[in-house]
Formats: sequence, structure tokens, C-alpha cells
Amino acid sequence: MTKAFIKTVWIMAALVLTCVSCSDEVIQPLEKDEAYTLQFPSYFPEMTFDQSVNLVTKNGVELGRKLFYEGRLSRNNTISCGFCHIQENAFTHHGHTVSHGVDDRTGIRNAPPIQNMAFLKRYMWDGVIHNLNEQPIIPMTDVNEMDSSMPEAISKIKDDPKYKKLFSAAYGDETVTGERILKALSQFMASMISADSKYDRFRQGKESFTSEESQGMALFNQKCASCHSGELFTDESFRNTGMYYNTQFKDAGRYRVTLDQNDWMKFRVPGLRNVEYTAPYMHDGRFYTLEAVLNFYTDRVEDNPNLDPQLKQNNHIGIVMNSKEKQLIIAFLKTLSDKSFISNPKFAE
Repeated sequence: MTKAFIKTVWIMAALVLTCVSCSDEVIQPLEKDEAYTLQFPSYFPEMTFDQSVNLVTKNGVELGRKLFYEGRLSRNNTISCGFCHIQENAFTHHGHTVSHGVDDRTGIRNAPPIQNMAFLKRYMWDGVIHNLNEQPIIPMTDVNEMDSSMPEAISKIKDDPKYKKLFSAAYGDETVTGERILKALSQFMASMISADSKYDRFRQGKESFTSEESQGMALFNQKCASCHSGELFTDESFRNTGMYYNTQFKDAGRYRVTLDQNDWMKFRVPGLRNVEYTAPYMHDGRFYTLEAVLNFYTDRVEDNPNLDPQLKQNNHIGIVMNSKEKQLIIAFLKTLSDKSFISNPKFAE
């Protein structure tokens, strides 16, 4: 064997050991738990996360972080929350149009980003969940995602010494319960606040926009902000935006929850922070670029009985934009990118 080959083997071994130790890392909990301060700008909406029933603490967030990357919450120990919600993509599943789960099964919806959830009133593309403390139960039990159950998940981790230490630090004793798992996960998700984009620095008077970004913001406010409003860039409404019904996934959106024909193909308006990082787009990941999304709204919106009125004005279907205006709007959308959020080590496993 050559010296170069031996050196390569040693480097590879070192990398493997490093990866093992990183994946198994647990930040030591504080002996005396402390409240975790959720920091966000004054212009953000009021926080909806109710800390009177689930106080966010440093040990609770650390437990939730560990659970977020825990494969044993799935049936075959291979799929964690972090599998579909990847930090570098603002906690979305980059590269897959829809979620992938155990045994390489596919879901029916694109994994939404996990950010600023402490300010939202509803969750999931169809708004079926109203409380962040309950949200994780959906992917855990979905047959095409983690395909497990809470009793099964508890049985796998309750005797783990690391979890005993973390649960004791967060809750006062080692008892592992479904409620505690869900609350710790929601504490971790509540801590995921993205508020340090160029747009935020502009709002705070710390940075200026380029001419293109300023023009793009004006166009965005004119053509997009009726739905993507507020500092999270969503009004949280459910709207039919003229997308064709995908016969592969058979997903009619809000209709699946209400069974009201008026809700056919209505999906929750997504927030746009970090949208540069969260491709592919739409509820089924049908578009891979922001250009494709805007091209859809100008050229491919389908008319139907409950098409959103904002997309059907003056006998015109869609939104009027030329190619230059689209590029300016995209320039503005990129100011919503928060690089510190996607590289923040406190979120990573």
C-alpha cells in the first residue's frame, strides 16, 4: 500500500468518526432550566404560540432539537423530522417535489419550510392543525411519512440514558410521554425565528435596497401583496390559484378538511421568507424556479368556478406582468433570504 493510500484511509476513518460523534451529540442541559427568549422585530405580528401552556425553555428547546433529528420516531428508525426539513433549504425537502418517507414511500405534498411558526394561526397546506403543539403528530403517524405511533415512539426512547437526562432537565423527571414529546418539538419549532434578511435590515434602517430591489418591492406590493401580505408575507388564507388538479396525488387541498365544494383546490397561502432557498414550489412542488412560478401566474392560471377573485379581474385570468417586472420582483424576493437562519448552528444536529 502506498503512503498516499494509507493517508486517505485514515482521513476517511476520521471523517466517519466525526460524523458519528456529531449525529450523537447532545448539548449538556442546564442544571437549572431557564426560559428561552424568543427574539423578533417589533414589526412582526403578535406571537400566537401560547407559552402559558408550553413555556419555551432552553432545556425544552434542546430536547426538541434532539427529537427533531430522531429517526426512532419513525416505524423503521430511518426517517426523522429533519429528513424532510433540511436546514440549508430553510427546513424544506430540497430536490423532492413531495415528502419521502419510510420504505421510500412518497407523500402527496411538498414539505413546507419551518420558520416563524410561533406567529401562525394554522399549519399544513390545508390548515387542519390550529395548534403548533399538535402539528408533529401528523407526519409521525402518516403512513407515507414516518408511519409510526406515539406509543411505539415512546417505547423506543424511554430507556435511552440520554433522553432520560434530557427529559428530566426539561420536565423535572425522566418520564417520557406523548404530550412531552410534542411540546418539546413545538418548543424547538417555535425557536426557529427568521428575521435577519436584507429586507429586515432595510426595515430597520440599517441597509438600503438597490434600484432593482426597490422597484421589485413596489411591483410586489402592487401585484402580489393582496395574498402575500404582512411581515411573514402571507395572509394565511386559503385560495384556489388556478392550478390543475394533480391526478397522481389526488389532493384537493382545503376540501379534504371541510368537504365543502367551495374549498376545492384551495391551499394555504405560503409565507415567502427565505423563498430563494425553498424550491420546489407550490403544494405539490410542481415548479422548480421562481421564474416558473411567476410564469404560471401570467400564462397558465386555469379558470374554474372558485378561482380566487384576485386572479380574475376585468375579464383577465392571472396577473399581468412582463419579463422585466418578473425579474424585478424576484430581485425583491431574494432580499427575504436570511443567511444566518440557514447556517445557525443552534438548529443543526
